[in-house]
Amino acid sequence: MSNHHQDKATFLERLIFNNRPVVILLCTLVTLFLGWQATQIRPSTSFEKMIPLSHPFIQNMLEHRNDLSNLGNTVRISVEAVNGDIFTKEYMETLRQVNDEVFYIPGVDRAGLKSLWSPSVRWTEVTEEGFAGGEVIPQTYDGSAASLEELRNNVLKSGQIGRMVANNFKSSTVDIPLLESYPDPNDQGKLIKLDYRQFSHELEEKVRDKFQAQNPNVKIHIVGFAKKVGDLIDGLIMVVAFFGIALAITLVLLYWFSWCIRSTISVVSTTLIAVVWQLGLMHSVGFGLDPYSMLVPFLIFAIGISHGVQKINGIALQSSGADNALTAARRTFRQLFLPGMIAILVDAVGFITLLVIDIGVIRELAIGASIGVGVIVFTNLILLPVAISYIGISKKAVERSKADAVREHPFWRLLSNFAHPVVAPVSVVIALSAGVAGFWYQKAHLQIGDLDQGAPELRPDSRYNQDNDFIIKNYSTSSDVLVVMVKTGAEGCSTYETLAPIDELMWTMQNTAGVQSAISLVTVSKQVIKGMNEGNLKWETLSRNQDVLNNSISRAEGLYNTDCSLAPVLIFLEDHKAETLKRAVAAVEAFAAEHESEDRKFLLAAGNAGIEAATNVVIAKSELQILILVYICVAVMCLITFRSFGAMLCIILPLILTSVLGNALMAWLGIGVKVATLPVIALGVGIGVDYGIYIYSRMESFLRAGLPLQEAYYETLRSTGKAVLFTGLCLAIGVVTWVFSAIKFQADMGLMLTFMLLWNMFGALWLLPALARFLIKPEKLAGKQGGSLFAH
Repeated sequence: MSNHHQDKATFLERLIFNNRPVVILLCTLVTLFLGWQATQIRPSTSFEKMIPLSHPFIQNMLEHRNDLSNLGNTVRISVEAVNGDIFTKEYMETLRQVNDEVFYIPGVDRAGLKSLWSPSVRWTEVTEEGFAGGEVIPQTYDGSAASLEELRNNVLKSGQIGRMVANNFKSSTVDIPLLESYPDPNDQGKLIKLDYRQFSHELEEKVRDKFQAQNPNVKIHIVGFAKKVGDLIDGLIMVVAFFGIALAITLVLLYWFSWCIRSTISVVSTTLIAVVWQLGLMHSVGFGLDPYSMLVPFLIFAIGISHGVQKINGIALQSSGADNALTAARRTFRQLFLPGMIAILVDAVGFITLLVIDIGVIRELAIGASIGVGVIVFTNLILLPVAISYIGISKKAVERSKADAVREHPFWRLLSNFAHPVVAPVSVVIALSAGVAGFWYQKAHLQIGDLDQGAPELRPDSRYNQDNDFIIKNYSTSSDVLVVMVKTGAEGCSTYETLAPIDELMWTMQNTAGVQSAISLVTVSKQVIKGMNEGNLKWETLSRNQDVLNNSISRAEGLYNTDCSLAPVLIFLEDHKAETLKRAVAAVEAFAAEHESEDRKFLLAAGNAGIEAATNVVIAKSELQILILVYICVAVMCLITFRSFGAMLCIILPLILTSVLGNALMAWLGIGVKVATLPVIALGVGIGVDYGIYIYSRMESFLRAGLPLQEAYYETLRSTGKAVLFTGLCLAIGVVTWVFSAIKFQADMGLMLTFMLLWNMFGALWLLPALARFLIKPEKLAGKQGGSLFAH
């Protein structure tokens, strides 16, 4: 560019650089305010934010929530007798104390709390005089040998073996339903939202630690959504440590890149300011940090560093021909503000597309990420060059930049061969082959949902997964429950016309692979009818006499609602793997299609497995939709920016290849597409598009100057290319440390983000110039000043 052209300032440039003190003062005030707001942000999540509220399964569950006891958000504590069995005075006393301790923990739905000590847990038997029954632990219990023997007999008659009492009699459970919000003890008119991290800590301190220390013969196992989320939040607090490691690595590598401590500190400081603004704004709009949005601050840091490196690289290049730091900063701002702004807009639009997923945590992540990239406009595109205009670049960095500007670079010359007429077709063929192979592999092996038992977000050897494994091995009813709600008219659930199909549904599900067992009011009805006929097994069936049926279900407490219009069927699954849920749901839907009538509906689904199944359906539907929306938005922005269909394809095709290969990598690593992983696919595109926009915009300016494609690409690599290469490597080195996290999903995301950062960078450097050989006509650009928004 001519000196005359270089010195033509835009209105925005004059507004910013003619008022530099005002810019710095405003940024300082905003940083102080949002920094204070950021200190108020806390880990926060809720049960309803983690589920797709508009899905029919979830709407059915929420509509009948009051009729479903202990089938929503629950925690299950198993108290194990390490030596001997549960029928000892010491064990029963510990179980009573655990029951009482849990009763007073805030957030517990005390009316639904159940253990052997609960009056609602009863036994029933048939005698010569009819039915007899009572509380499993009678009022006369005193811990003596006689009362313990009576307790053993009561447990055997209670029907709780395999459910509340382990099959080997070495443990029993306390079932704890939770409230999403509960009255403030100090102000009954105010509701307090359940804090999952605090609740998890109270379970650890007041139950596990306290009673295992008090009684060495007892071991506590705790499972449930709230406990899993609490453990996740605890583990993800370590994100701060990994963020610190990434920051240290970035500082070292950035200094090695720039040879200037002033610009290094400026880039890192302005990027940290962006993170502070993002956290402060999230708190200001009422968001907290959940296990998934904790990823967002690092993404903002990564994107900020990417833009910051481009800025100091540009200022260093301009300093060799500028009179002072202010002139170099202004010229760099003029040259890079528009491509940086376009890249940030594309990032934001890409993140906003995540709003189409009807899951609260993903929507908050989308809003948080969009806010974050928005503030980068002010911190890294405006504040950074203004700050550098005051402090300047070190002489050592300027001299190095001057030397780089005139000497030949063998490495960049080698990479420029990617644009060579012979190499470019080979690159395109390799990329096409990799894309086809990756697409075939992901179609064959990528699954929606969890692929492991327990909590796949945690390590297999984590305490939560060990506790879950204990429950699966020792109880007939696992913690994975799919609930089918059989809806009838009032008093309709007790009729033979309703009970017979329920019986058939249970038989169908018990003969479906992956199902452990099933229970409903039919289970109780058959037992009672058998008992009324002297326990004869021939009578363990449904009667057609309505009076007999009415009498038989009267003891099926909790298995139908007050007006007998809803009867849940509890289907206990071996696990909540994607295939298990898909198979079970398909079996229920096929059965419902055949047996439903106007008076009888089989509604899916409640229970944690029902929620997982609904979430999987939403994720499966959204996965392709999200990618299509992201790429449409990126494509439109690139078309508006470059006004060239070929330029748009040069930028977007490497990103599509990264997405395909990223999905194939997930399939190969055994990672399913779920709430934790789906956002990374879209976020990876957002980070990667920056590379392509910076490289293409710079290369286009050289093509307009009349340089051949390969030479234009060589000059691009000498200026912008090294910043892209450095950014990709620097951020990948920082994020790869996540593989050491105690949280498995964070380790998985570390691998995925490392791959996407590196491959997006490599795709921009390798595939973009090869595609340009076929899609761009350099001779048509030469000498032209119109067309692209970057042209002057």
